[in-house]
Amino acid sequence: MKQRIVFAAFSMFLGLVSHAFATGNIVDIIAPADRVRLDNYDAVRVEALKIARASADQTQKMELEQAIAPESQTWESMDMTGEWRCRTIKTGGLAELIVYGWFRCRVTDDGSGWMLEKLSGSQRTKGRFYDESDKRLTYLGSFAVNEDAFPPYGSGPDTDQVGYAFRMGDDHWRIELPSPRYESKLDILEFMR
Repeated sequence: MKQRIVFAAFSMFLGLVSHAFATGNIVDIIAPADRVRLDNYDAVRVEALKIARASADQTQKMELEQAIAPESQTWESMDMTGEWRCRTIKTGGLAELIVYGWFRCRVTDDGSGWMLEKLSGSQRTKGRFYDESDKRLTYLGSFAVNEDAFPPYGSGPDTDQVGYAFRMGDDHWRIELPSPRYESKLDILEFMR
């Protein structure tokens, strides 16, 4: 009988803990450096796209414009769970513009919200989405290379990632990551079914 009471109390405690993480509130979670990156998002985006648009590679510039041109739609009726093709577009960095090929990504729902994992390619990400507005989600994730384990979010600026996600259609969306640690001023992760 005593064991049942202890187990019931422990189960209630776990329920309270898990509920605290299911609120979607990132104020207590987001790293201070990532809050600064989001605060500077607009200015960084303008500068990165200006540099990228000066690139001589017309094909890559066209692919960039197609990735960012559609007007953002509401996330209200979107179910992003499932398998996706994904690619990274690096803007404003060591090279003015680099558009990578398509890789595999997956979005799951663990009951607390959507989780993203980039499954292939040498540069990977894994993280969670949080409500920002009806047309914008905030992404907090971790960066890993090759088969390295993903460190938990909050491990530091070498691996923490932050960005805004925008929906362009039922089968098309993107995440814009301002001031990533390596190689560019703005990374755009584009997703298509």
